[in-house]
Amino acid sequence: MFNFYGTPTIETDRLILRRICLDDTQSVFDHWISDERVTDNRVSAAHKTIAETKVRVEKIVKGYDSKEFCYWGIELKDNEDIIGEIDLYDFDQSTGNCEVSYSLGYDWWNKGYGTEALQAVVEFAFIHMNAHKLSAAHNTDNPASGRIMEKAGMKQEGIIRHMIRNSKGQYKDCAVYGLLQEEYIVQREGDV
Repeated sequence: MFNFYGTPTIETDRLILRRICLDDTQSVFDHWISDERVTDNRVSAAHKTIAETKVRVEKIVKGYDSKEFCYWGIELKDNEDIIGEIDLYDFDQSTGNCEVSYSLGYDWWNKGYGTEALQAVVEFAFIHMNAHKLSAAHNTDNPASGRIMEKAGMKQEGIIRHMIRNSKGQYKDCAVYGLLQEEYIVQREGDV
């Protein structure tokens, strides 16, 4: 069902979605993975040391050996700063369904970058990879992430109570969103 291409470079108006490399380790640490304002919306805790981030980046780089690994760094075109990450994962070959997640550094929130990156990855998933359905979730106390999903065409399908437990041991309710390939095609044709 899926057509896997690995992690090709994707360009948008203001962004380059590209493979993360070892040279990005400091930026990953500085821009989002050590910032509790960002990691409070993630399952894993904020990194306290660059060594933790180095291990994580090395694991991502090794993942690129697989065509089924789709993990992009979000880079600004104008200054080549890497400001976040976005990935496709949990590929279910029997249904053609997968999930998407993303994180953006706090300094780049509310500037449209999350929407721009997600729209590009949604297009890649449906048009190039032939995904049947794309799902995503966000903590209900982070409604801005839901607005990004809606701007990318996704619809809220429900709320799952205590879906995750964050690094502080707090249970979080999550709003779950989804988009079908056929819905995406109709939306895309409507935009032309």
